[in-house]
Amino acid sequence: MNDRSDPLSRDVEIINKLGLHARSASRIAQIAQKAKSDVQIIRNREAVDAKSIIDMLTLACAKGTNITVRVNSDTDLEVLNEIVSLVEGGFGE
Repeated sequence: MNDRSDPLSRDVEIINKLGLHARSASRIAQIAQKAKSDVQIIRNREAVDAKSIIDMLTLACAKGTNITVRVNSDTDLEVLNEIVSLVEGGFGE
């Protein structure tokens, strides 16, 4: 799913007990809103807009789900890293 040479995307595992739920999706969307380019969350080749809570919830990401976070511009690498850190930290839950 993720070309390891692609600096614009990172694979991450959902580790928090409740998975990607409304509150955690809201936190991702808040970060994604800062991006100048599109930000996607990808699961099993289905890409959704990370700025949309509802779109992210349609992916049904339970604990243990692997996702890819992708930005479309290197100017948004900070946003990418911030989202990945949030997910790796279990959304602080």
